[in-house]
Amino acid sequence: MAFKDFNMDNHWLPFTPNRHFRKEPRIFVGADGMQFTTHDGRQVIDGISSLWCVGAGHNRKPINEAIKKQLDTLDYATAFQASNDRAFEAAAMIAAMAPGDLNKVLFCNSGSEAADTSMKVALAYHRARGEGHRNVFIGRERGYHGVGFGGMSVGGIPANRKVYGASLLPRVDHMRFIHDPKHAYIHHQEPVWDEDPLLELENRILPLHDPSNVAAIIVEPVAGSAGWYLPPKGYLQRLRDICDKHGILLIFDEVITGFGRMGTNFGADYYGVVPDMLNFAKAVTNGVIPLGGVICRDKLYDAMMKTDAPEHVVEFFHGYTYSGHPVACAGAVATLELFKNEQLFQRAGEMGKVLGNAFHSTFKGMPNVIGIRSMGCAAAVELAPMAGSPGKRGYDIFLDCFKKGALVRPAGDNIVIAPPYIVEKQHIDTLVNTLADSIKAHA
Repeated sequence: MAFKDFNMDNHWLPFTPNRHFRKEPRIFVGADGMQFTTHDGRQVIDGISSLWCVGAGHNRKPINEAIKKQLDTLDYATAFQASNDRAFEAAAMIAAMAPGDLNKVLFCNSGSEAADTSMKVALAYHRARGEGHRNVFIGRERGYHGVGFGGMSVGGIPANRKVYGASLLPRVDHMRFIHDPKHAYIHHQEPVWDEDPLLELENRILPLHDPSNVAAIIVEPVAGSAGWYLPPKGYLQRLRDICDKHGILLIFDEVITGFGRMGTNFGADYYGVVPDMLNFAKAVTNGVIPLGGVICRDKLYDAMMKTDAPEHVVEFFHGYTYSGHPVACAGAVATLELFKNEQLFQRAGEMGKVLGNAFHSTFKGMPNVIGIRSMGCAAAVELAPMAGSPGKRGYDIFLDCFKKGALVRPAGDNIVIAPPYIVEKQHIDTLVNTLADSIKAHA
């Protein structure tokens, strides 16, 4: 299909500079394995799992067939006052994979909805316990929790927040970010800081709001959307201890780190910390069909079930039309079975080391490179911004890589590669060498 066959007058692209895109469109019309096919017939390697989603690679027949079969069996059923068999099956599989007593699954459609859902659960849980005054949320600078008003409020990426002003939630604060330029080069090891980055939380933020008013703290185990920034050694464990000390719920946003990206089921497993809620989406269906959710510890569910209200009264007034959609849940069941049968999480951990080795051996010392971070099956190279044009260098390099047949992700002036878990060394070599050529060309 030639480009002239596309009518570009109506589709408003998300998180995309639309004015430039119309001049230089990048349109996919097919995908298989590690490769995309573009509208002009070129092959492009998917170096970012299509935004962290496609862990098993594209066009996986077991997932496709499960979805087709489900469409012929039960296409849709209401999620209110009834349910479907696939939703129960998917919830059981997800809960079995989660650490600790994270056993109750609330389904939604995306990571953004998962963030808002987890925040609503936190408020409802504390109210059920007689502590409805706990309504302060704490996020982290440069954190990303989707684009709902709740998620944007606890999120800390300035460009995502600045337009919405007073419409963001008022009782929110943010911890300092987890990057120290002294630890610019990180290769599959947790950086050890000289200082404690959580002292500000203990000494300023919590006293300011009073810990008894704080409902929850929400963080990504690894700051994915900001550019794959890794927490200091012991950071998440200490955050868990602080929350336990003050009765604050801890929410892990694992939309990116969940389902294999760290070489484990979840980032919680990698770091050995059990949160009170765990948000997921993306890779749970291999990106084939939208599905997200929140896995809650038993105590949250139990507290809301302990009510004096008559049994016909809804305990938690929340949900979505497509919560636990049977087709999406069938896709999740097939995806999780495929991950297990092909041992793809283990493979992600192994190939992640290959990716990290390639990043550090190739990019260190190159022009404008000021940092390299690798952990799990993802790595980022950080570039010095152009004077007066932050993000321009990263965007230009992204465009150049695409022209050369490699899809990488610009996060400001960070370039991230996070390939599907089926990636081979030859794919890594192609992605890294293409990126290296582009960095040199834009020095």
